[in-house]
Amino acid sequence: MNHRTSGPAANPLRRGADRTRSLLHAAFTLACLIAVFCGAVAGWTAWTDGSRAAEEIARHRHAVTATTVGGTGYRAGGGLRGQPVTVAPATWKYPPDRTHRGTVAVPADTRSGDTVRVWVDDRGRPATAPPGTPDTAMEAFGLGTLTLTGILLVSGALVRAGLRIVDVRTSRAWESEWEGVEPVWSGRLRPGRGADDG
Repeated sequence: MNHRTSGPAANPLRRGADRTRSLLHAAFTLACLIAVFCGAVAGWTAWTDGSRAAEEIARHRHAVTATTVGGTGYRAGGGLRGQPVTVAPATWKYPPDRTHRGTVAVPADTRSGDTVRVWVDDRGRPATAPPGTPDTAMEAFGLGTLTLTGILLVSGALVRAGLRIVDVRTSRAWESEWEGVEPVWSGRLRPGRGADDG
């Protein structure tokens, strides 16, 4: 058997365009692997940085017990999706020798004189709760997914553009070759030749 009939480039019907298409598909496969790697690295980096930041914030957040001193009301746009938050005036101590008074978020059924748990900063001012593990995990997952998707979209667009260019060039080459072959193959007279031409 002829050794030229084996191997990826041995097929006599395999054109340069076919090889280019194969290379573009291989490049996209490689890009997919790179995207997975970069997404994992980005997610892991976001997880470690986010965990460190959450620990730092947690060092300066303190949960204290506050006592409400009035009825509840609503604060617009403070919750998820901009939903109103139930608030009430309350007093609390932090540090233990310093009393504070302010408006804090409370459950909807809170009455005057009830105790609620609030988060404060080192100076005793109301603050948000420190980020939890689920928050950090969601941010890491989001960044990793965004990185993965971005690389896939860009590489996919480049490969698609490359395939489109190959298709256009192949079509033009086919039309050019067909112009030379079609008159002979079909028996049609070439332009400029008469019926009596020899």
